[in-house]
Amino acid sequence: MNNKTLIIIIILIILGFGVLIWWASLNQENNSSVLGTNNSQSVLTASEKVYDFGTISMKDGKVEKVFKVTNSSAQDITISSIVTSCMCTVAYLETADGERGPFGMPGHGLVPKVNETIGAGETREVKVVYDPNAHGPAGVGNIDRFITLTDKTGAKFNLEIKATVTP
Repeated sequence: MNNKTLIIIIILIILGFGVLIWWASLNQENNSSVLGTNNSQSVLTASEKVYDFGTISMKDGKVEKVFKVTNSSAQDITISSIVTSCMCTVAYLETADGERGPFGMPGHGLVPKVNETIGAGETREVKVVYDPNAHGPAGVGNIDRFITLTDKTGAKFNLEIKATVTP
């Protein structure tokens, strides 16, 4: 085999890999829209999306904050999941049938599906509970945790809590 043939084979292999990568990226985009994993703008709103507990002490135990979340659209939406960014934080959703949850961090125990419909213009309460003792003595300092509500279309809505944890 001469050098010219070897160069042509190498170029064809590189082009083949390029086509595979391009095809995989197209497939990923298509799967995202089918699976509802897009990052479109949520129709949910809240007058307060971020809450700072200020300085909290581990010895005082858990703290909680209730956020009021409203469906600001003219159509009903269905919340499919609620997850938190850390195992130290859980969320509960107030429904017509009572409180549902806890909803926590994926991979740290069972995170149940929500499948709760919020009617157009309706408001639901999301109670967030933070446990400053969850990380033990090393868990002091500033914290920043997120609670993500995802609807059936894949649109995400984030709530956030902050605090400075002391022993």
